[in-house]
Amino acid sequence: MREILSALALATCLFPAVSTAQLRMAVLGGPQKASVDETNSLANWQETVKPGYKSRSGLHLGVLVEVPLSPDNKWAFYPGVIYSAKGREYFQHNNDDIASQTDTISVSSRFSTNYIDIPLNLGYKFPLGGKTNLLLSAGPYLAFFYNGKQTMDTRLLSSDKLIADEASLQVGNEAGKVSTLDFGINGRAGLEIGSVLLTAFYSKGLKDFYQANYEGSFRHQVIGASIGFWLNQPTRTVKAPKDSDRDGITDTEDACPTLAGPLLTHGCPDKDGDGVADNSDRCPDVPGLVSRKGCPELDNDHDGIANEEDKCPDMAGTKTYQGCPIPDTDRDGINDEFDACKDVPGLAEFKGCPVPDQDRDGVSDLEDKCPELAGSPANNGCPEIRKEVIQQVNSTASNIFFVQNSDKLSEPSLKALDELAALLQSDTSLLLKISGHTDNYGKADWNQQLSEKRAAAVSKYLVKKGVSAGRLVSEGFGDTRPLESNGTSAGRKKNRRVELAVSNQ
Repeated sequence: MREILSALALATCLFPAVSTAQLRMAVLGGPQKASVDETNSLANWQETVKPGYKSRSGLHLGVLVEVPLSPDNKWAFYPGVIYSAKGREYFQHNNDDIASQTDTISVSSRFSTNYIDIPLNLGYKFPLGGKTNLLLSAGPYLAFFYNGKQTMDTRLLSSDKLIADEASLQVGNEAGKVSTLDFGINGRAGLEIGSVLLTAFYSKGLKDFYQANYEGSFRHQVIGASIGFWLNQPTRTVKAPKDSDRDGITDTEDACPTLAGPLLTHGCPDKDGDGVADNSDRCPDVPGLVSRKGCPELDNDHDGIANEEDKCPDMAGTKTYQGCPIPDTDRDGINDEFDACKDVPGLAEFKGCPVPDQDRDGVSDLEDKCPELAGSPANNGCPEIRKEVIQQVNSTASNIFFVQNSDKLSEPSLKALDELAALLQSDTSLLLKISGHTDNYGKADWNQQLSEKRAAAVSKYLVKKGVSAGRLVSEGFGDTRPLESNGTSAGRKKNRRVELAVSNQ
């Protein structure tokens, strides 16, 4: 009884929400017969054990909700919460031979499982006249194990004593335990007479709910009858106004009741969606204006500005310039909106201005290697180096000597290099390239290294005297660039040299 009251309490909690939603709820209950469909591979089970099983009689009690799915309430969804007593019984009476061998006259057992079933049925009502309907529903169900027990009564031959054993069923995956969740299919059929329900039902489990100590499957089966009472009246459906073309506008307000159309055109079709009904639209396939009877404004240049407002109707333009193109006063291909020098042709990279010439020497900054010093085009925009400077640099080069087979500067070279350092410090625009050369005496690798070291020695000396290292470049060419033949002593002497090249770019 406690289990039944619990199910009813759950149903009562649901009722206020159902009532507010204008649905219907019924309380129902009645008798039922429950059995367990068991299959296994035990020897002689079908012949000796199965005949002793029989159905368990029990009750069900709960609530059923009707959720209308059609305006006429014929189709509906029927969920429910129902307490249901399930399980099976077993009885075996032994003959005299077996009784004498086992000291057992009979064995009687009951396997009782109680569930909270939640059917989820789709149903249909067939009107039979008056307030009577034939109700058919079917669908899946979920079931949650509530409680259960297993009892066994054994009568002994020797003492005619009855031994009773009882154990509560537990949930789990081990032998002798049941699953918490069960599911299956069910169907219900019967009569609805006013607020009274008289129905029969059948349910079949699809899940193996019990774990025995042998291999097998166990599924619930229940058949029963219910009497129920609807607790509230069904919601009455209000007949909707007629809308023949189903455009959302009733025939009484629809100017074209048989042709679907929007509210803007009073229910008449408007293919181009311009608010002018097709039957009045002179341009039904092109959006237009009401003032032009559905035709668009003329726009010869297709710039989105009507001819009436376009000062350049045959040239695409912008609204800012009243339909005319953005002007380009200096015709340099950059319109005035982005041209910083709109009256002088220029380049896009300089915002429409001409290429700058900071030193105004006639060589643009793009090509001028000395953009801040006026020079000549012949010298890439840099000033021409004075002849006396070139002569002094060449004189210095001819007076640079080294200790034999080393990169150590000889004493006579220092005075010339001091004068060169002073020259470079007096004119910081000058750059110097130092190239070392040797004759072909000795190995080529040694000559290459020696030429590089000698050029570097000159560079280091000039830096030591205050010349910035960034203005100097030193390199060596070994014996690869002779001035004279290395076949004579005089030729080899000329080939052992340091060349100096001054520039300002």
